[in-house]
Amino acid sequence: MSTNDGFDSSPGPGLDEVVEICRDLIRIDTTNFGDGSGPGERTAAEYVASKLADVGIDSDIFEPEPRRANLIARLPGRSGPALLVHGHLDVVPADASLWSVDPFAGEIIDGYLWGRGSIDMKHMVAMILAAVRQLRREGTVPARELVLAFLADEENAFTLGSRWVVNNQRGLIDDCTEAVSEVGGFSVELAPGQRVYLLESGRKGVAWLRLTAKGRPGHGSITNPGNSIGILGSAIGRIAEHTWPLALTPVTNAMVDSLDALGAPDLRGNPDNLGGSVLAPVAGMLASSLRHVSNPTMFTAGRSMNVVPDRAEAVVDGRFVPGRQEDFLEQVSVLAGPEVSVDVIDLTEADEADPGAPLVGNMQQALAAEDPGARIIPYTSSASTDNASFATIGIQGYGFAPLKLPQGYNFSAMFHGTDERVPVESLKFGARVLYRFLKGSTT
Repeated sequence: MSTNDGFDSSPGPGLDEVVEICRDLIRIDTTNFGDGSGPGERTAAEYVASKLADVGIDSDIFEPEPRRANLIARLPGRSGPALLVHGHLDVVPADASLWSVDPFAGEIIDGYLWGRGSIDMKHMVAMILAAVRQLRREGTVPARELVLAFLADEENAFTLGSRWVVNNQRGLIDDCTEAVSEVGGFSVELAPGQRVYLLESGRKGVAWLRLTAKGRPGHGSITNPGNSIGILGSAIGRIAEHTWPLALTPVTNAMVDSLDALGAPDLRGNPDNLGGSVLAPVAGMLASSLRHVSNPTMFTAGRSMNVVPDRAEAVVDGRFVPGRQEDFLEQVSVLAGPEVSVDVIDLTEADEADPGAPLVGNMQQALAAEDPGARIIPYTSSASTDNASFATIGIQGYGFAPLKLPQGYNFSAMFHGTDERVPVESLKFGARVLYRFLKGSTT
């Protein structure tokens, strides 16, 4: 078998199958409604297993609940600790009436592959499959042992996916020291021919909070200053309208400095006013990475139109900067006020990986082989990913799903958005880069 560990040899044309693999995956509905009512990931996991079996890779499928499937496989490497390469198979719901196309048809229109999951994150799953299949076809042993994980339930707190694997199948990943997955490695064009690739090397924490107000019940025709809805509504308004101050970490501080040195807008000035700048396609992601975020997402109260309820509840989706968890929770309680209780429904800790690790240098080499002059800039994701689960057992996680994106493409808007789509050429580019990276990455 070949053991070439260079980044310079040209990938074979077989990697172009990434497009058809991604189309196939989009056509498998894996909608996660968050209540167990969706179709689950089993069919998608079986498809992945068949693609791996085609090239002699054995895999195991685990179901924490019926149809909720996680698949794990392993490729031997030449040396060093194992590298965890993972992606989630579930997707968020898509309202077909709002889409220009069927969100599960996998149509290619005007150079884009359309469909739910095309960016979040079946494109990366397809790239992983295309890359490892190419390695096996040509008989190449990757530099490091690769553990492949295709996971359930990322879109709903990781409970039946990465958290379940950590708690129930840890032995299958215990020799992994680093991991690569989604929401990083995408390009931003700062000037003609000058591209940077944002590498996710940290993730904000997640605090899903339940706010409860108790008031005085009564008839809707009677003045009631103790109305639970009024009490909670005021609290929610304060939380929704609060402007959180910038809270830079070493990673985000380095990102801001690097972008500023390259002539990009100064994110320390007004990060919420990037709409007309070169950073517009990723403005929401970058601005939200620099401070806490608190968004009310659910409100429940009352059973009758003429009865003032004795209690009202709301849910707030909180995202806190690494190292500032207690500060965030305390401030939310202050904003909620003394008449409103704040309870944690689910909490995912923030985490950061070393942006100066040798593995990042390998990513840089793989990118430069396909896009000479490409430069990696680490950033902290405003959202969390399965990497957060693996960080709890000491695995450093990076978002590296490489995409060379066309100018004007609104990358941020694709996540959970209507008319989600990925450029076909970006998909092929990503498969080539990931192939080079997995072939040659060392510690």
